[in-house]
Amino acid sequence: MLDPIIVGKVIKNYREEKKLSQEVVSGLADIGRTHLSAIERGARKPTLDTFFKIADAMNVSAGDLMKLIENEIQKTPAD
Repeated sequence: MLDPIIVGKVIKNYREEKKLSQEVVSGLADIGRTHLSAIERGARKPTLDTFFKIADAMNVSAGDLMKLIENEIQKTPAD
């Protein structure tokens, strides 16, 4: 199962590495800043459409962003 906490962590870390604010990314992705914040905290799961918008806003392919998420999932011990 895809953990929304991990998804949010990866999106936030990538955004911060690129030195982009939530305001900039949410504006480019055409979503609310509070929506992006909720995704980054793992409180909300992004739809596929929103995931693609966020990736595009950060100038990364959705596939590459998903690969980062997959890598993080593999590092996380299973319960």
